[in-house]
Amino acid sequence: MEKKLTGLSRRYAAALGKHLKQGPQASLSPALGLGRRAVGLGLETLDLARIHEQALATFELSNIKNGFTKLATVFFTAANIPIEETHRATRQGKADMSRIKESLDRRTEELAASQRRLQHGVARRKVMDAAAAKCGEDHKKSLEESLQLQKRLRQLTHRVMVAQEDERKSISRELQDEIAQTLLGINVRLLSLKQHARNSTNGFKEEIASTQRLVLKSAQSVRRVAREIGYQRESPDGASASP
Repeated sequence: MEKKLTGLSRRYAAALGKHLKQGPQASLSPALGLGRRAVGLGLETLDLARIHEQALATFELSNIKNGFTKLATVFFTAANIPIEETHRATRQGKADMSRIKESLDRRTEELAASQRRLQHGVARRKVMDAAAAKCGEDHKKSLEESLQLQKRLRQLTHRVMVAQEDERKSISRELQDEIAQTLLGINVRLLSLKQHARNSTNGFKEEIASTQRLVLKSAQSVRRVAREIGYQRESPDGASASP
Protein backbone atom coordinates (compact mmCIF):
# COMPACT_ATOMS: atom_id res chain seq x y z
CA MET A 1 0.00 0.00 0.00
CA GLU A 2 2.84 2.41 0.85
CA LYS A 3 4.52 1.66 -2.46
CA LYS A 4 1.34 2.49 -4.33
CA LEU A 5 0.94 5.68 -2.33
CA THR A 6 4.52 6.73 -3.15
CA GLY A 7 3.94 6.06 -6.84
CA LEU A 8 0.75 8.11 -6.76
CA SER A 9 2.61 11.00 -5.08
CA ARG A 10 5.26 11.02 -7.85
CA ARG A 11 2.69 10.88 -10.62
CA TYR A 12 0.69 13.64 -8.93
CA ALA A 13 3.79 15.93 -8.68
CA ALA A 14 4.66 15.28 -12.33
CA ALA A 15 1.13 15.93 -13.56
CA LEU A 16 0.86 19.07 -11.41
CA GLY A 17 4.14 20.41 -12.73
CA LYS A 18 3.06 19.81 -16.32
CA HIS A 19 -0.27 21.50 -15.61
CA LEU A 20 1.43 24.57 -14.17
CA LYS A 21 3.71 24.85 -17.20
CA GLN A 22 0.80 24.61 -19.66
CA GLY A 23 -1.11 27.35 -17.90
CA PRO A 24 -4.85 28.00 -17.71
CA GLN A 25 -5.49 26.16 -21.00
CA ALA A 26 -4.14 22.90 -19.61
CA SER A 27 -6.47 19.89 -19.54
CA LEU A 28 -7.77 18.66 -16.21
CA SER A 29 -8.07 15.05 -17.38
CA PRO A 30 -4.78 14.02 -15.68
CA ALA A 31 -6.06 15.47 -12.38
CA LEU A 32 -9.31 13.53 -12.68
CA GLY A 33 -7.39 10.37 -13.45
CA LEU A 34 -5.22 10.86 -10.37
CA GLY A 35 -8.33 11.46 -8.28
CA ARG A 36 -9.83 8.17 -9.47
CA ARG A 37 -6.58 6.39 -8.56
CA ALA A 38 -6.78 7.97 -5.11
CA VAL A 39 -10.34 6.67 -4.77
CA GLY A 40 -9.12 3.24 -5.82
CA LEU A 41 -6.54 3.36 -3.02
CA GLY A 42 -9.21 4.40 -0.52
CA LEU A 43 -7.75 7.91 0.03
CA GLU A 44 -9.75 10.81 1.37
CA THR A 45 -9.53 14.54 0.63
CA LEU A 46 -7.06 15.11 3.49
CA ASP A 47 -4.72 12.43 2.10
CA LEU A 48 -4.86 14.03 -1.33
CA ALA A 49 -4.16 17.45 0.24
CA ARG A 50 -0.97 16.09 1.81
CA ILE A 51 0.14 14.72 -1.56
CA HIS A 52 -0.66 18.11 -3.10
CA GLU A 53 1.39 19.96 -0.47
CA GLN A 54 4.32 17.59 -0.98
CA ALA A 55 4.16 18.21 -4.73
CA LEU A 56 4.13 22.01 -4.24
CA ALA A 57 7.17 21.72 -1.98
CA THR A 58 9.20 20.29 -4.84
CA PHE A 59 8.61 23.36 -7.02
CA GLU A 60 10.70 26.58 -6.92
CA LEU A 61 9.32 29.26 -4.65
CA SER A 62 9.54 31.80 -7.47
CA ASN A 63 7.06 29.75 -9.56
CA ILE A 64 4.59 29.77 -6.74
CA LYS A 65 4.99 33.54 -6.39
CA ASN A 66 4.45 33.97 -10.10
CA GLY A 67 0.71 33.19 -9.80
CA PHE A 68 0.74 29.40 -10.20
CA THR A 69 -1.09 29.02 -6.90
CA LYS A 70 -4.51 29.38 -8.49
CA LEU A 71 -3.63 26.86 -11.21
CA ALA A 72 -2.43 24.43 -8.55
CA THR A 73 -5.68 24.93 -6.64
CA VAL A 74 -7.70 24.23 -9.80
CA PHE A 75 -5.68 21.04 -10.36
CA PHE A 76 -6.21 19.89 -6.77
CA THR A 77 -9.93 20.67 -7.01
CA ALA A 78 -10.22 18.59 -10.18
CA ALA A 79 -8.27 15.72 -8.62
CA ASN A 80 -10.54 15.82 -5.59
CA ILE A 81 -13.72 15.62 -7.67
CA PRO A 82 -13.77 11.76 -7.82
CA ILE A 83 -13.30 11.66 -4.04
CA GLU A 84 -16.14 14.15 -3.53
CA GLU A 85 -18.29 12.21 -5.93
CA THR A 86 -17.56 9.12 -3.90
CA HIS A 87 -18.55 11.04 -0.78
CA ARG A 88 -21.72 12.25 -2.48
CA ALA A 89 -22.43 8.75 -3.70
CA THR A 90 -21.83 7.49 -0.19
CA ARG A 91 -24.08 10.16 1.27
CA GLN A 92 -26.66 9.47 -1.39
CA GLY A 93 -26.31 5.78 -0.72
CA LYS A 94 -26.77 6.41 2.98
CA ALA A 95 -29.78 8.59 2.25
CA ASP A 96 -31.17 5.94 -0.05
CA MET A 97 -30.48 3.28 2.54
CA SER A 98 -32.18 5.45 5.15
CA ARG A 99 -35.24 5.86 2.92
CA ILE A 100 -35.21 2.15 2.13
CA LYS A 101 -34.92 1.39 5.85
CA GLU A 102 -37.80 3.74 6.63
CA SER A 103 -39.86 2.12 3.88
CA LEU A 104 -38.98 -1.33 5.20
CA ASP A 105 -39.85 -0.23 8.72
CA ARG A 106 -43.23 1.05 7.53
CA ARG A 107 -43.81 -2.09 5.54
CA THR A 108 -42.81 -4.22 8.53
CA GLU A 109 -45.21 -2.29 10.73
CA GLU A 110 -47.97 -2.66 8.14
CA LEU A 111 -47.30 -6.38 7.91
CA ALA A 112 -47.30 -6.64 11.70
CA ALA A 113 -50.59 -4.73 11.86
CA SER A 114 -52.01 -6.93 9.10
CA GLN A 115 -50.84 -10.02 11.00
CA ARG A 116 -52.50 -8.73 14.16
CA ARG A 117 -55.73 -8.08 12.26
CA LEU A 118 -55.50 -11.54 10.73
CA GLN A 119 -54.96 -13.15 14.13
CA HIS A 120 -57.83 -11.11 15.54
CA GLY A 121 -60.01 -12.22 12.63
CA VAL A 122 -59.02 -15.85 13.14
CA ALA A 123 -59.76 -15.61 16.86
CA ARG A 124 -63.10 -13.92 16.14
CA ARG A 125 -63.93 -16.58 13.54
CA LYS A 126 -63.16 -19.29 16.09
CA VAL A 127 -65.46 -17.60 18.60
CA MET A 128 -68.19 -17.29 15.97
CA ASP A 129 -67.74 -20.93 14.94
CA ALA A 130 -67.92 -22.01 18.58
CA ALA A 131 -71.04 -19.89 19.10
CA ALA A 132 -72.59 -21.31 15.92
CA ALA A 133 -71.77 -24.84 17.04
CA LYS A 134 -73.27 -24.17 20.48
CA CYS A 135 -76.32 -22.60 18.85
CA GLY A 136 -76.66 -25.67 16.65
CA GLU A 137 -76.42 -27.94 19.67
CA ASP A 138 -78.98 -25.82 21.54
CA HIS A 139 -81.29 -25.90 18.52
CA LYS A 140 -80.91 -29.67 18.26
CA LYS A 141 -81.59 -30.05 21.96
CA SER A 142 -84.64 -27.77 21.74
CA LEU A 143 -85.93 -29.73 18.76
CA GLU A 144 -85.51 -33.01 20.62
CA GLU A 145 -87.29 -31.56 23.67
CA SER A 146 -90.10 -30.26 21.42
CA LEU A 147 -90.51 -33.69 19.83
CA GLN A 148 -90.60 -35.30 23.26
CA LEU A 149 -93.25 -32.81 24.42
CA GLN A 150 -95.30 -33.45 21.29
CA LYS A 151 -95.07 -37.18 21.90
CA ARG A 152 -96.19 -36.75 25.51
CA LEU A 153 -99.01 -34.47 24.39
CA ARG A 154 -100.24 -37.10 21.93
CA GLN A 155 -100.06 -39.73 24.65
CA LEU A 156 -102.00 -37.53 27.09
CA THR A 157 -104.55 -36.69 24.40
CA HIS A 158 -104.99 -40.39 23.68
CA ARG A 159 -105.41 -41.11 27.38
CA VAL A 160 -108.01 -38.34 27.69
CA MET A 161 -109.90 -39.67 24.70
CA VAL A 162 -109.76 -43.21 26.10
CA ALA A 163 -110.94 -41.92 29.49
CA GLN A 164 -113.76 -39.97 27.83
CA GLU A 165 -114.76 -43.01 25.85
CA ASP A 166 -114.74 -45.15 29.00
CA GLU A 167 -116.78 -42.47 30.76
CA ARG A 168 -119.31 -42.39 27.93
CA LYS A 169 -119.59 -46.18 28.05
CA SER A 170 -120.07 -46.07 31.82
CA ILE A 171 -122.74 -43.37 31.50
CA SER A 172 -124.39 -45.30 28.71
CA ARG A 173 -124.55 -48.41 30.90
CA GLU A 174 -125.93 -46.36 33.78
CA LEU A 175 -128.51 -44.86 31.42
CA GLN A 176 -129.50 -48.28 30.16
CA ASP A 177 -129.79 -49.60 33.70
CA GLU A 178 -131.80 -46.62 34.91
CA ILE A 179 -134.11 -46.62 31.90
CA ALA A 180 -134.55 -50.38 32.16
CA GLN A 181 -135.48 -50.04 35.83
CA THR A 182 -137.88 -47.20 35.08
CA LEU A 183 -139.51 -49.10 32.23
CA LEU A 184 -139.76 -52.14 34.46
CA GLY A 185 -141.46 -49.99 37.05
CA ILE A 186 -143.84 -48.64 34.39
CA ASN A 187 -144.61 -52.17 33.27
CA VAL A 188 -145.33 -53.21 36.86
CA ARG A 189 -147.60 -50.18 37.26
CA LEU A 190 -149.44 -50.98 34.05
CA LEU A 191 -149.99 -54.55 35.20
CA SER A 192 -151.26 -53.21 38.48
CA LEU A 193 -153.60 -50.82 36.66
CA LYS A 194 -154.89 -53.67 34.55
CA GLN A 195 -155.57 -55.71 37.67
CA HIS A 196 -157.28 -52.79 39.43
CA ALA A 197 -159.35 -52.10 36.39
CA ARG A 198 -160.73 -55.64 36.52
CA ASN A 199 -161.48 -55.63 40.24
CA SER A 200 -162.57 -52.06 41.03
CA THR A 201 -162.05 -48.45 40.12
CA ASN A 202 -160.89 -47.46 43.59
CA GLY A 203 -157.42 -45.93 43.45
CA PHE A 204 -157.35 -46.14 39.66
CA LYS A 205 -156.57 -42.45 39.25
CA GLU A 206 -153.79 -42.62 41.82
CA GLU A 207 -152.15 -45.49 39.97
CA ILE A 208 -152.32 -43.55 36.71
CA ALA A 209 -150.68 -40.49 38.35
CA SER A 210 -147.94 -42.66 39.83
CA THR A 211 -147.31 -44.22 36.41
CA GLN A 212 -147.11 -40.76 34.84
CA ARG A 213 -144.55 -39.77 37.42
CA LEU A 214 -142.43 -42.80 36.49
CA VAL A 215 -142.65 -41.85 32.81
CA LEU A 216 -141.63 -38.26 33.63
CA LYS A 217 -138.74 -39.50 35.77
CA SER A 218 -137.59 -41.74 32.91
CA ALA A 219 -137.67 -38.81 30.47
CA GLN A 220 -135.67 -36.64 32.90
CA SER A 221 -133.10 -39.41 33.31
CA VAL A 222 -132.70 -39.69 29.54
CA ARG A 223 -132.22 -35.89 29.17
CA ARG A 224 -129.75 -35.77 32.05
CA VAL A 225 -127.61 -38.60 30.72
CA ALA A 226 -127.79 -37.11 27.21
CA ARG A 227 -126.45 -33.78 28.57
CA GLU A 228 -123.61 -35.56 30.40
CA ILE A 229 -122.69 -37.50 27.29
CA GLY A 230 -122.70 -34.29 25.24
CA TYR A 231 -120.45 -32.57 27.79
CA GLN A 232 -118.04 -35.49 27.77
CA ARG A 233 -117.85 -35.36 23.96
CA GLU A 234 -116.53 -31.79 23.99
CA SER A 235 -112.74 -31.31 23.55
CA PRO A 236 -110.62 -29.26 26.04
CA ASP A 237 -110.65 -26.20 23.70
CA GLY A 238 -114.45 -26.23 23.46
CA ALA A 239 -114.75 -27.96 20.07
CA SER A 240 -116.76 -31.15 19.71
CA ALA A 241 -114.72 -34.36 19.54
CA SER A 242 -115.30 -37.09 17.02
CA PRO A 243 -117.57 -39.92 18.22
